[in-house]
Amino acid sequence: MLRRVSLLLVSTVFVLGLLSPVAAQCPMCKKNVEAHLLAKGQVGAGLNTGILYLLSVPYLMVGTVAFLWWRRQRRMTTEQSLA
Repeated sequence: MLRRVSLLLVSTVFVLGLLSPVAAQCPMCKKNVEAHLLAKGQVGAGLNTGILYLLSVPYLMVGTVAFLWWRRQRRMTTEQSLA
């Protein structure tokens, strides 16, 4: 198990090291911000809130699956110890 985790960590670091800097905005977001530069911060704050909202959904899904897996594993170990 430790070997798998170590291999995954090394692979992740290696892949991230190979990535080149990219423009981290979709074309529509970039166009929207450039068009509303005169709004002075209002567009940026709304854009940041939207990004955080969109980013939270995958984390909630993964967290839910992890919690359900953990709860199932805990029940299985409890049942095995009682038997």
